[in-house]
Amino acid sequence: MKTRLVVLAVLAGSVVLAAPAPGVGSAQPATQCKPEAGFPAATTPIAFWSTEARCAIVPAGPGGVFGAENFGNKFPGEAAVYMGIVHVAIYDAVVAIRGGYRPYAPTPAAPAGTSSAAAVAAAAYATLAGLQPALGADQTILDHDYATYLAGIPDGRAKANGIAVGERAAAAVLALRADDGRGCSTTVTDLGQPPAGPGVWQPGPGPVLGLCLPGMRPLALASASQLRPHGPRPLTSRKYADDFNQVKELGRIDSTSRTPEETLEARFWTDHDIRQWNDGMLRLAAARGLSLVQTARMLAMAHVAGGDAMIACFDAKYHYWSWRPFQAIAQADADGNPRTLADPGWQPLTTTPNFPEYPSAHACHSMAVVAALEAFFGTHDIAFTLDSRATNTTRDYARLDDIVADVDLARVLVGFHFMSSDLQGTSLGRKVGRYVDHHYFQPLHCRRHPHRSGDG
Repeated sequence: MKTRLVVLAVLAGSVVLAAPAPGVGSAQPATQCKPEAGFPAATTPIAFWSTEARCAIVPAGPGGVFGAENFGNKFPGEAAVYMGIVHVAIYDAVVAIRGGYRPYAPTPAAPAGTSSAAAVAAAAYATLAGLQPALGADQTILDHDYATYLAGIPDGRAKANGIAVGERAAAAVLALRADDGRGCSTTVTDLGQPPAGPGVWQPGPGPVLGLCLPGMRPLALASASQLRPHGPRPLTSRKYADDFNQVKELGRIDSTSRTPEETLEARFWTDHDIRQWNDGMLRLAAARGLSLVQTARMLAMAHVAGGDAMIACFDAKYHYWSWRPFQAIAQADADGNPRTLADPGWQPLTTTPNFPEYPSAHACHSMAVVAALEAFFGTHDIAFTLDSRATNTTRDYARLDDIVADVDLARVLVGFHFMSSDLQGTSLGRKVGRYVDHHYFQPLHCRRHPHRSGDG
């Protein structure tokens, strides 16, 4: 895989103003989400509201590292699920107008001449507002952006019908997601945390993340445990020792074996991957010239697959409770494996997320999105660009599968995961993505295998 690293051109003071969104008028909303500042939000209704959803779900991060325009509070595991919910509502609103595909939730067909821009805006806004008690975003920002966006659409029957269609789509999706496990009060004790011992992950300081996900109702899968992997490698095995020694050498903060390029790769993927993937998919939709319904379907497939992959992944994490490399390396004298040696002073390249190790959530999510995109386009030979605000670089890929290989290695290089955990996460994500492709977002004339991106 050949990767080109480029310093991001979109920096404060050097942004390129985007063209107005069709149907929105010449003045862009003065939103904290800043679609006027060169993001892919100001080009189409779906791109605008997909970005608005991202900004309302993803946090700004420490020092604004994930993007100062973001005003959400969800870490990637939960953010993926929330993005899935919003994007199925957008998809259903578009399908109600354009037809051609089965809706996610029953949605009546729209009258002729209905405004797509109004429908997409209403579907996204109403869904985000309905998620708001758990979302925790600033409602004032969301309300302002919605009102300003609608003000740019000419009043009349088309606009009124669009708002009604979008609100119906949102209501149907929110009804399906009622009492789905979001905003739970689950503790590690509730999830059956085992006693401390070799192989068992122990929480670190600060909040433990992802506790709601094992009990959350999936968007597509029958249950969170439906595709649960078999479990991590035995501590006494040679393969575990190989994984152990690999991350011990490459993932330590002061590694002399990790190259500068590999250090950059490791840090690249410490950005909020939901923002990375969503922005990348919007760029892909624009580059491919996807229609309204194609864009809505692609995003819905990818975000539903990504959300369910996170639910399935955290079900496995809190089923196996596998320790992180920094714990395993410090306590190797107790693992019963003569091929591993303890290093109590070992530290990863950056701070390890506070939840169990197996399987890798980043690998689960990335592969699920890739599998959905491969299904949508009918090939893995898709050029794709991702950026990272953690490194202010971009990475260009010629094939979608190359992205997953990059992620798998990066999680070892950063010291977060054993390679086998990354590979198991990749396997789980692939199964989830294929399941979504076979069971949802299908054309009306095909029961099992949807046409690819040629349908508009």
